[in-house]
Amino acid sequence: MSVLVVGISHKSAPVAVLERLALDSDGVAKLLADVTTCEHVAEAAVIATCNRLEIYAEVDRFHGSVEDVSRLLVERAGEPTESMLPHLYVHYEDGAVSHLFHVAAGLDSMAVGEGQILGQTRAALRTGQEQGTVGSALNLLFQQALRVGKRSRAETGIDQAAPTLVSEALAWLLPGGVDGLQVVVLGAGGMASLAAATTARHGAEVVVVNRTVANAERLASEYGVRAAPLDKLADELARADVLIACTGAAGVLIGVEQVVAARQDGRPLAIADLALPHDVDPAVRQLPGVTLVGLADLAERLRDTDAGREIDGVRRIVGEEIAAFLTARRQASVTPTVVALRSMATDVVEAEMARLAARMPDLDEAELAEVQQSLRRIADKLLHHPTVRVKELVNEAGAVSYAAALAELFALDPDAVDAVTRPSGEAVT
Repeated sequence: MSVLVVGISHKSAPVAVLERLALDSDGVAKLLADVTTCEHVAEAAVIATCNRLEIYAEVDRFHGSVEDVSRLLVERAGEPTESMLPHLYVHYEDGAVSHLFHVAAGLDSMAVGEGQILGQTRAALRTGQEQGTVGSALNLLFQQALRVGKRSRAETGIDQAAPTLVSEALAWLLPGGVDGLQVVVLGAGGMASLAAATTARHGAEVVVVNRTVANAERLASEYGVRAAPLDKLADELARADVLIACTGAAGVLIGVEQVVAARQDGRPLAIADLALPHDVDPAVRQLPGVTLVGLADLAERLRDTDAGREIDGVRRIVGEEIAAFLTARRQASVTPTVVALRSMATDVVEAEMARLAARMPDLDEAELAEVQQSLRRIADKLLHHPTVRVKELVNEAGAVSYAAALAELFALDPDAVDAVTRPSGEAVT
């Protein structure tokens, strides 16, 4: 069995598509039920947030399972298959493990390091447990992802990375501060929330512009600022001194023509494009009076700062955890074969002891015990190196299945190997 991820997020699709895929708790339960009816799927979990929908599945085949799971997302979007598929991403086996660990650590979030995703990952596991769609494989994977997320936040200051991006962008663009300036925040997600909070706290007149007006109003009410729909963006830009763009839409939302039209009075405009991919056409930085900084600029500037070091620290932690998990997973894959081999050796010793006792009835119990102990030591010594070595070899690159080779060499009964089951999963913590 192998882990498969099929998903869509702020990095791969525009907000309008993500909004059509938004699921409440009942919708998540229905999606889980549908996924587990797919022919090649044994387990399933769903991470559903305002800017991502990801299906994690334990499958026995890649082709077939990826088609079935992808179809379920396409159907929920209500879009033609050919227009939806470019927005979907797929991760398999090692890539799936890596992706989930990056998600839980906050490295894949729109606001890097935001802590909400850890709770959403925990909720995905709990829902899968309650619905009976999560078994031992996904339970183990998600439990470890939660530990990775907790470790990342305990050992680094990753939670401060996103606020630092906003503060650094403003300090770069406006060394004198934003007090009294007109600020347009484009978006309503985690980064937009930080931008609205930071600028409002420093005395700016802030308006939140978003495609979904209800989300803009919710964010605006939280910080005591205005809200406006996306079709009023041109009007708001005409009054703005600062634009902070962070929608995460797939494609440019603000082009050169829009900026030129909005700056008829010739006033300068400072733009911080904190979206990935970018919301603003980079060509606007060539316009007179327009200053633009993006994530790439900030990443270079922050590389040697505390925030940059915290992000690098999380990447190091995630890399260590991925390597450790995959090593343990590969070694566990040969455990049933090793146990079956040792069980076979025990049976051989027992059979030889029974034959010896029948042929030499005069041996007393102490003598039989000594012979039996000697035979066991011989069997253990003969098996020790092959069983240790097979666990080492399983982590090396190559197509050889060392577990299968071991089973073939010793003529192990397949049923005996299959009978060695993994421990049942623990409850979410």
